[in-house]
Amino acid sequence: MDSSLFLSQLLNGLQLGVLLFLLSSGLTLIFGIMNFINLAHGSLYMIGAFVGAASYNASGSFLFSIAAAIAAAAVVGVLIEHLVARPLYRYDHLYQVLATFGLMMFFNELAIVIWGTRPYFVTIPETLQGAVNVFGIQYPLYRLLIIVVGIAVAFGAWFLIQKTRFGMLTRAGTSNAAMVSVLGANIDLLKKVLFMLGAGLAGLAGTLAGPLLSVQSGMGDPVLILALVVIVVGGIGSIRGALVSAIIIAIIDTLGRTYLPTLLAFVLAPSAANTVGSAVASMLIYLLMAFVLAFRPHGLMVSVKR
Repeated sequence: MDSSLFLSQLLNGLQLGVLLFLLSSGLTLIFGIMNFINLAHGSLYMIGAFVGAASYNASGSFLFSIAAAIAAAAVVGVLIEHLVARPLYRYDHLYQVLATFGLMMFFNELAIVIWGTRPYFVTIPETLQGAVNVFGIQYPLYRLLIIVVGIAVAFGAWFLIQKTRFGMLTRAGTSNAAMVSVLGANIDLLKKVLFMLGAGLAGLAGTLAGPLLSVQSGMGDPVLILALVVIVVGGIGSIRGALVSAIIIAIIDTLGRTYLPTLLAFVLAPSAANTVGSAVASMLIYLLMAFVLAFRPHGLMVSVKR
């Protein structure tokens, strides 16, 4: 086994895991703490990618494009919370799924109307191009930046929810909203801010992923499925669980796609090995989810008192 290739793919898995965390952390906050299923969360990721790419191509400022993407996703998130989520908080999850699935279809079509059907491309900023030496290998600077940003956001989100008054009120409001409201907290405002925070994280993930992917309508749909797997494996409502499971899932997927075709080539024809290897690699994360649901149904990082 080539150690340089292995380390490079390990870092690629870590970078993918960080992007998944940025998306799934907002989703686990909304789902786990607010008990609202938002299938349109992937659309917020797509909005961040489109707005970030368009802002960077128009202004040439990468920082401005990040700010614009986060702001756009946050504003759309607030509108979704006010117009769709708030009337559905007291209803069954089925209504939430149907409503947000409709929103997902709407945003995909709206993206086509605004930006067209062709992929929208954005380049990596010149200052972030090139590679740096990481443990003896040359690794792209931009991908390394994504890893650093993701880890910083993970710490910030954990600190906000676990160590601040806002986080305390949010967690208490989830358990007993009526009691917290009587004590003087504005539950509706807390939910709105939390929804906006989750949407902003999705927009950040989208704009960071833009230079690595082709930005196009529907790009948030497959990522949403991975994000749902992440929060199930890590534990719904757990920021730490979202980070750990996102990294595990991304590394399994990346290493599986890299090495399974090579291993299967010993028993299959090369073309068949590539096809079967990619398919099996895609199945591994769902097998992991099934294993976790069977033995730790509340997630890897959530402990349940008996």
